[in-house]
Amino acid sequence: MLAIVAAIIFGLGFLLDLVGAAIPGGFSGMTFALLGLALLALHQAGIGTAGVRTGYSNWRTRARR
Repeated sequence: MLAIVAAIIFGLGFLLDLVGAAIPGGFSGMTFALLGLALLALHQAGIGTAGVRTGYSNWRTRARR
């Protein structure tokens, strides 16, 4: 989920950078790029991953057997 949000943030930052606009309050294309990188780092750390469990079919129970 965080990876999808990061992709949207990267897209917004790219558009702001192409247009050369800055949102009042100090938000620019680089700010969105850094926010997207932070979201990707959280996604890689496992923070925003889905924890869907469908019975005994997850990888942890298969590794224990």
